[in-house]
Amino acid sequence: MAYSYDNQNIFARILRGEIPNNTVLETEHSLAFHDIAPQAPVHVLVIPKGPYVTYDHFAAEASAEEIVDFTQTVGLVCAQMEVTPGAGDAGYRMIANSGSNGVQDVPHLHIHILGGRMLGRMLSRNG
Repeated sequence: MAYSYDNQNIFARILRGEIPNNTVLETEHSLAFHDIAPQAPVHVLVIPKGPYVTYDHFAAEASAEEIVDFTQTVGLVCAQMEVTPGAGDAGYRMIANSGSNGVQDVPHLHIHILGGRMLGRMLSRNG
């Protein structure tokens, strides 16, 4: 499948330094920052620095170094935000919306890490 990356999306602009962010962690291949409209006490976005639209796009085309860095960054952010089970909080939710049915708002892969309170069920069985 061919993916079309829009280099004017908000995350691309954040990565270029055109739009400020509240950085949590930055690595060689990833950037984590606080969401500007948090849905939970902890709401951090983790994005790869490469031009990937969805997780399947990232998995298919990213280098091994990018994949390892991104995965480790997610783990480091969870530990740093103290949402890992057993680290003072009772866990977190990790969400990656993809495509129109997944309600993806920004066409750049991003993982939401949410925690700090009971989040409830993700989807209803009737939806």
